[in-house]
Amino acid sequence: MQPRGEQPLETVMQITLNKQQEEFIAAQLARGNFNHPDEVVNAAFRLLEQLQTEHEEWLTETRAKVEEAVAEMDRGEGLDGETFVLGILERFQQAKGGNVE
Repeated sequence: MQPRGEQPLETVMQITLNKQQEEFIAAQLARGNFNHPDEVVNAAFRLLEQLQTEHEEWLTETRAKVEEAVAEMDRGEGLDGETFVLGILERFQQAKGGNVE
């Protein structure tokens, strides 16, 4: 019997795989990458968790950068979009040896 309030270490869940997923798991087993279908599924979940964590970190960092950029623009710092693009075009033309039109 499990102590009250604790979750079981493992639970049994029945899932349905499509043909492509079954073939992928079978190929992983045939290549010797895994010994059991559960290992393939566990690896997939670990990768999904990692991707979600990385995505959430990227979102947090990007939001912070956008907020800082907005604050800079509010303070009159930075360049407006048109000035920025014209600067890029000018550098591009200079690199090509031409003039900005």
